[in-house]
Amino acid sequence: MHRSREHRIIAGVCGGIADRLGLPPTLVRIVWLLLSLIPGPLWILYVVLWVIMPNGPQRH
Repeated sequence: MHRSREHRIIAGVCGGIADRLGLPPTLVRIVWLLLSLIPGPLWILYVVLWVIMPNGPQRH
């Protein structure tokens, strides 16, 4: 799994997850946003994934 370079808004985490699952990045962002409304450590998880996940390959 990697952070997307093409579907990046903040850090590319949702875009990378979307690439891995074969889903549209917008759908993953909407689901993440809805889940983030539930109390819990989702924002912390996003930051951890931002730090841990490498950037995806450059596409020319």
